[in-house]
Amino acid sequence: MDVASLISADIVRAPMRAIDRLSAIRELVELLGEKGLVPNVDTAVDLAWAREQERTTGIGEGLAVPHARVPGLERVLVAVGRAATPIDFNAFDQKPVRLIVLVLSSPSCTADHIQVLGWLSRRMADRCTRLAVYDAETPEDMVDLLCADPSTS
Repeated sequence: MDVASLISADIVRAPMRAIDRLSAIRELVELLGEKGLVPNVDTAVDLAWAREQERTTGIGEGLAVPHARVPGLERVLVAVGRAATPIDFNAFDQKPVRLIVLVLSSPSCTADHIQVLGWLSRRMADRCTRLAVYDAETPEDMVDLLCADPSTS
């Protein structure tokens, strides 16, 4: 799977209006819903929020990756948001979150779901990439930085 092909400027919200975890998840699910990609926004929000309640998706260094398995999806979906003001995601390092990457997939897409989560973790583990994405001026710049070939960075 070409994970970078799942990320485009039209599914990036920067800056976000959200001020807390739930509103951040809702805002990104609604963004996908506006594109006609999520058939039932409320169900997707409820599932992503339930997953968030089980264990925080704030993985540290200013990044959160909320995710859920949502019946009725045809493929893995990704939405990216940069918080206008950092959001407390109860991250493991206790730092507020600046970037939220929402991942939704069908319950039958386990391998693809895990592949996307792994790809995001590897891309954002690089400090230079992470800081550049946090400071990018436009959604297009954010996508270019997230999706750049790491071998040419």
